[in-house]
Amino acid sequence: MSTKAELIKEMLEMQSKFIADEQAGKFEAEDYYIGEGKEYRQRYQELASEVREMASKEANFWK
Repeated sequence: MSTKAELIKEMLEMQSKFIADEQAGKFEAEDYYIGEGKEYRQRYQELASEVREMASKEANFWK
């Protein structure tokens, strides 16, 4: 299992690449929702969920 810091680092790297690709015009908005971007969104959501779970346990917070 990855640490929370490693997951956050991966999320930040994904965000940086996404921003660079978007600004370079490497994809259409439609691709983000139904094309290749779908995998990106799914992975990012998985990472965010894992980080949220870890943070909730650290804070002893029940969802």
